[in-house]
Amino acid sequence: MFLPEFTLLRPATLEAATRLAAEPQARVIAGGTALLPSLRLGLGAPRTLVSLDAISDLSRIEPLEGGVRIGACVSLSAILENQDLSKSYPAMGEAARSIAAPGHRSVATLGGNLCLDTRCLYYNQSEQWRRSNGYCLKYGGDTCHVAPQGKTCRAAYSGDLAPALLVLNAEVEVAGPAGMKVISLEHLYRDDGAQPLVLAPGEIVAAVRLPAPSGRSGYAKARARGAIDFPLAGVAMALELRSGHIAQLRVALTGTNSRPFVLSGTDAFIGGKPDGATLAKLVQKQAAPMRTSVTAADYRRQAAMVLARRLLDRLSTGEQR
Repeated sequence: MFLPEFTLLRPATLEAATRLAAEPQARVIAGGTALLPSLRLGLGAPRTLVSLDAISDLSRIEPLEGGVRIGACVSLSAILENQDLSKSYPAMGEAARSIAAPGHRSVATLGGNLCLDTRCLYYNQSEQWRRSNGYCLKYGGDTCHVAPQGKTCRAAYSGDLAPALLVLNAEVEVAGPAGMKVISLEHLYRDDGAQPLVLAPGEIVAAVRLPAPSGRSGYAKARARGAIDFPLAGVAMALELRSGHIAQLRVALTGTNSRPFVLSGTDAFIGGKPDGATLAKLVQKQAAPMRTSVTAADYRRQAAMVLARRLLDRLSTGEQR
């Protein structure tokens, strides 16, 4: 499993990076902890890799209108080392701490984790393995082996930071050949395992914007091993209580669907007391894991339900990790 031949470019400005990234067969690389292993598996053979490591603005953490702006190339370790971030946005800190191992986190970036490719048992394999199975709808074939009767790729999104930032009402700055725009984080994703991001050619996630913190937040995940593994299911939550009653509740999932998403229907909890059993039922209806992992889909759904219930219990009692 060798890397394909490519030219590595290191532009000094974001404008130059977007121009280079818009060229045919170009890919953007930051930490490379996910991209390079994929290339070794034969999942793409770009002629050019456009590195963002020379663009200093992308590695800054700075205050912004009561909240914070975090550059896309800020490493996960830098997020964890920033005490203000961990204290103000616990869900983000807990999600970052759950990702891979310390060596990975020292290199892996915020933007890279948000733009993580979807994963599937039939996709994240060697070229020989995939060829023996006739490839798949996501890469090289015309059939989704998870759902052969359909025409949609069911690969699962498995990033940890996205659900945490979703419940924190994050926005993302997207730079492109036409300039800069700011969109809600949830609008960065589409429900399509083959093309999970809405980014057009040349568009790059440049930064994340978070509003002023409020209430409590947290993140929990289920995985096959206690370290390194991607989530089989992950749940993020932001909770505000007033006199023991819910004033605001936002819940987001990862690992179960082809995109990270905010659970709908949580407004019904406002004014009531925390009810983990009812929340678990809501998760059960909206989590849609399929046969994208060696772990059974129903187990992953059940795990998401349990995680949501436990997380609500933890945050409603004020327990901090």
